[in-house]
Amino acid sequence: MRGLGADFRRLWWAFVASETGSAIGYGAMPLVAVLILHASAAEVSLLAAIPGLAGALISLPIGGFVEFRRKRPVMITADVVRFAALASVPAAIGLGVVSLSQLYVVGVVQTVALVAFTAASGAHLRALVTARQRTEAASRFEAASWTVNSAGPPVGGVLVSLTGPAVTMLIDAVSYLASALGVRSLRGPEPPPPARTTPAHVGRDLLEGWRYVLRSRELALLFANALLFGSAVLAISPLETVFMLEDLGFAPWQYGLVIGLPCLGGVLGAGLAPRLAARFGTRRVLIWSGIARTPWVLAIPFVPAGLGGVLAFLAIDTLLLLGAGVFNPLFSAHRMTLTREDMMARVLAGWSAGGRLVRPLFIVAAGVLASVTDVRVAIAAAGVLCVLSVPLLLVPGTRETSAEPDSVTPAAGG
Repeated sequence: MRGLGADFRRLWWAFVASETGSAIGYGAMPLVAVLILHASAAEVSLLAAIPGLAGALISLPIGGFVEFRRKRPVMITADVVRFAALASVPAAIGLGVVSLSQLYVVGVVQTVALVAFTAASGAHLRALVTARQRTEAASRFEAASWTVNSAGPPVGGVLVSLTGPAVTMLIDAVSYLASALGVRSLRGPEPPPPARTTPAHVGRDLLEGWRYVLRSRELALLFANALLFGSAVLAISPLETVFMLEDLGFAPWQYGLVIGLPCLGGVLGAGLAPRLAARFGTRRVLIWSGIARTPWVLAIPFVPAGLGGVLAFLAIDTLLLLGAGVFNPLFSAHRMTLTREDMMARVLAGWSAGGRLVRPLFIVAAGVLASVTDVRVAIAAAGVLCVLSVPLLLVPGTRETSAEPDSVTPAAGG
């Protein structure tokens, strides 16, 4: 990591602090709703759907706001806002005034702040490292994410069982302060933001990132692939829980093992990504790892009960995450290469908002299909969608090798 510079290491540690807190606090908000507010299943579902949809809509103009401002202050502000929003919940629990309405508002604020942070941090990282270092930098973040997410949720589960969900939410909140301090500690001067070449226009700025993506064929194909595969995988997450605990009768410890241990496949994949890209080429490895992650969901409906089922789930999820671990950092680096510097924040904001708008629809559709058929059928349908994402990687793109495709101008869509 030394070759990436001291500021990259500081940024990486800030990311690790934030990601660790989020992993420990994973699922704490629904637990507050269920254990403290005794919310119904419908209310808990709304707690997942409302913040995602409302937050994505509210965050649409964020890309244009972030693009022409210095990125570090935006990142710090987003972290502080997330700290304040999350910390308000344990405080309200202590005062006995917590409510579902507060949880909905906190969820929306979290989503908007996350989109702002993602847009700013992606554009900032592009300026912080050289083009040749992008894959290695992205793989460092990816490996850290898989590592903390393999250990964080089990630790959080133990803390919840001992102290309740308020403590894990407070840990998550404080982790954002640690992230803000990490960003604040960066010593190198931040490059000036790109200058706006056209007058601000709210309507145009709302959709500028999406317009840029759709005018670059390769970016558009990557965007469609990410939406289809990511939404299908996310849609089966609640169904897998039901399938493992109810249909297959896994014990809670077996369920925890299946959720956590395969993340090591992601760690391994992220570590291999720079070496594979250096040897075989980024685009070739991107395509093959994108293919390698897709077939495994189709095997889930055939998993049996008992120890054999646990081992089968471990193998399936590990292989899926191994492919994803290789693909994700290459995907992030390639997207940076295909995106012009003065469009980076808007592209990332639009990309994030698009995913948050579409994925809840897939979750609802999978739930409806499971209710009218069964869980195995719904998971199999999601597996088919995963496989259907492959042709989007194989269709020849425009083969841009420059971050400035001629077909997209600063005033595109104006």
